Amino acid sequence: MLSTGLPQGAVPRLERPGPLRERVYEALLELITTRALQPGQHLVESELAGHLGVSRQPVREALQRLNTEGWVDLRPAQGAFVHEPTEEEADQLLTVRTLLEAEAARLAAANTGTAGITALDELCTQGEQAVADGDVERVVALNAAFHAKVMELAGNVVLAELAAQVDRRVRWYYTPVARQRGRQSWLEHRELIAAIAERDERSATDIMRAHTEHTRQTYHQRERA
Repeated sequence: MLSTGLPQGAVPRLERPGPLRERVYEALLELITTRALQPGQHLVESELAGHLGVSRQPVREALQRLNTEGWVDLRPAQGAFVHEPTEEEADQLLTVRTLLEAEAARLAAANTGTAGITALDELCTQGEQAVADGDVERVVALNAAFHAKVMELAGNVVLAELAAQVDRRVRWYYTPVARQRGRQSWLEHRELIAAIAERDERSATDIMRAHTEHTRQTYHQRERA
């Protein structure tokens, strides 16, 4: 076990050719957002380079970019560490998420046809099974896919672009509470699907707002505990 906390061979080596700098950045960002690399964890360039099968230079460049974007903290004479979000940061992001998602739900209720409802229903079924299996990683991925589908069905490109900007941070905050939210989260998804299917814009908005608020509250309760 390396000091980065990743078992040897857990991260696939990056294939060449390709924009290596970008691919190293994406690989590290994925490890952070899935919490394979935990908040506060020390990131050693040489060890990360070894995991990814690259030189230290693209790792160093990726860490600098991640620092600029707020995912990593570069501390003088200490090195790089995964950023530890404050409660205020989480609250601000999850509040913005609620605004975006509630509007997406309203638009989805106004615009969605049978095919869209079927797609949401299939994702919800998969999510319920992942909860039953205790597969947290898959639960998080399917939760993101479900919300992305609602955003797609809303049919507003600008809204979707704004949501995409916060999507990874939402996954970052949702991962530690996914198990706690568990089956209840998918029951709320079922309620949302029903409202969208009935073209009830007001109910869809209210359900989505309550749904995202539950996640925000659960995150804060966990942090305070």
